[in-house]
Amino acid sequence: MATATTVNKSPNKIGSPRNIGAARASVKQMTVYEWTALDKRGIRMKGELQARNASLVKAELRRQGMNPQSVKEKAKPLFGAAGKRVKPRDVAIFSRQIATMMAAGVPMVQSFEIIAGGQRNIRFKNMLTDVKQGIEGGSTLHEALAKYPVQFDELYRNLVRAGESAGVLDTVLDTVATYKERIEAIKAKIKKALFYPAMVLAVALIVSLILLVFVVPVFQGVFKDAGVQLPAFTQMIVSASEFMQRYWWLVLFILIGGIVFIVFSYKRSEKMAHFVDRMSLKIPIIGNILRQSAIARFARTLGVTFRAGVPLVEAMDAVAGATGSVVYGQAVRRMRDDVAVGHQLQLAMKQTGLFPNMVTQMVSIGEESGALDSMLFKVAEFYEEEVNNAVDTLSTLLEPLIMVVIGVLVGGMVVGLYLPIFKLAGAF
Repeated sequence: MATATTVNKSPNKIGSPRNIGAARASVKQMTVYEWTALDKRGIRMKGELQARNASLVKAELRRQGMNPQSVKEKAKPLFGAAGKRVKPRDVAIFSRQIATMMAAGVPMVQSFEIIAGGQRNIRFKNMLTDVKQGIEGGSTLHEALAKYPVQFDELYRNLVRAGESAGVLDTVLDTVATYKERIEAIKAKIKKALFYPAMVLAVALIVSLILLVFVVPVFQGVFKDAGVQLPAFTQMIVSASEFMQRYWWLVLFILIGGIVFIVFSYKRSEKMAHFVDRMSLKIPIIGNILRQSAIARFARTLGVTFRAGVPLVEAMDAVAGATGSVVYGQAVRRMRDDVAVGHQLQLAMKQTGLFPNMVTQMVSIGEESGALDSMLFKVAEFYEEEVNNAVDTLSTLLEPLIMVVIGVLVGGMVVGLYLPIFKLAGAF
């Protein structure tokens, strides 16, 4: 099976605004066609080609020495046409691919065409195709990416713009790919540390609720028929069961409403987000992991932007949103203001009280020696390793702790239900 493609040989910049508008209008009219044709050996070939109409597809196939058999517009799927959500990992892989192609001398437009052609995610494929068309229409890469600020954030676009200005776009994209891979690895570690205990505790809670609603009433009936006086602990379980049977809807409403309120407030209210993040940083073990993760992301992000040539004050705007913590994000913005009026970075970091002495000393050495980016990368590597070790330690510590919690919740309830039975057995 072969797919015919056309290589756009037009330059990235087009002279007049009229030409730019015409080019953009032209590329927006392109349609994907599915074709079948016979080659010079009489072998049937299939493929897809993007063109303004079917006649141009046939003309292109004949130019390549093939005899067109059928050309029809590619049908759009009824379901899933929009495609899956574009994940940061997809952006990291794309960055690595385009950096490799550009380093090999493949033109940018053709690189986008090749990468988009290999995408299974329809949404990301359409996005890359649109970016390619923007470049064909005369936009620079960072301008074309600006149409998708969610997938290509301000930090990404600033780095691309710096690479374009310095003429080292392929190198910058390779650095961005490495950066995104490292950041996603840290995020995965944090999720791994939090997901396992959260799921186990959720299962323990669900089992406890099932016991209260369905199992305890059965025992309650037995106890009532036997006329046995219930111990205080058993009576407490029975009372909880009666409450759940009567007001389960209220408990469910409060639980779901509380979760929705916290999530909504966290996203909408800066004060709520700051409070939740500040409390999270104080949780034993987990708070230390979140703190180390924020420092690692801060150091790596600032190191990447500084190495790419982005001015320090301008870079720190983007760095603030990359720390993954509202508390550290606000601290970085205060540091930006201090640096903007002439303070050294290490002094601004000390004023926040959030960075360990080792970090500020490394930054101080980097500023004095003119190797700030290298020092920041060393800090990032150190704390990334610390996060890895802390997550492994947390997993080891949580296993016995979770067993204790489950034992208290479920085991305590079972023991409480059997206490009256033990009392009856002792009476005979």
